[in-house]
Amino acid sequence: MKTPRIHREGRGLITGTVLLLFIINVPIYLYVQPHWVFAITLILTAMLLVFVTYFFRSPVRVLEIDDPNFIIAPADGRVVVVEPTEETEYFHEKKLQVSIFMSPFNVHANWYPIEGNIIVSEHQKGRHMGAWLPKSSTENERSLVVIETPSKVQIAIRQIAGAMARRIVTYAKAGHMAHRNTHLGFIKLGSRVDMYLPLNTEMFVEVGEAVTGNETIIGRLSDNVKELKS
Repeated sequence: MKTPRIHREGRGLITGTVLLLFIINVPIYLYVQPHWVFAITLILTAMLLVFVTYFFRSPVRVLEIDDPNFIIAPADGRVVVVEPTEETEYFHEKKLQVSIFMSPFNVHANWYPIEGNIIVSEHQKGRHMGAWLPKSSTENERSLVVIETPSKVQIAIRQIAGAMARRIVTYAKAGHMAHRNTHLGFIKLGSRVDMYLPLNTEMFVEVGEAVTGNETIIGRLSDNVKELKS
């Protein structure tokens, strides 16, 4: 059995939580009576440490597939949108939007959904409304990564901050390559990932379905490079 790993984004926060646990509990143990107060405080702070450690878990997932056109889920969570949408920030045309909502209990690492050349990687400031709301895609703090496949098809991935998630980490850099089984970034606490795909993408998931990052195949790009317009 493999030992669960801790994502590098959480190591500092976990260390700080451990220090906080000692700072709070040692004085209570030494100076506060009765000792049941210490017991309650210890349990509550230990629960906080367990949650923080659990949140930053980073499971090892390696997916081997032969078809380069398969699109893999970039995040754990539940599919909340699968529909044609007018993408107004980069493509400025209708694309197939696929959105995955992550609860605070999901793994929050994000993976590259497909291989190719990273042509855009940028961060935009914005609001912090609930990530399940449709307007969060265009009004919340977010990052945008655009990948061009070897067959010259471009897809966009947008990491979106939520009401609780206040920090988006994106490792993708323009000019670098996106590789399968590699982290694209990390979002802290509940949030959402949107993808914008060609309209003729064959979809294998539907709204309400739970998906697993870097495991669930959510769709397949068409062999016909020319995208259908509508």
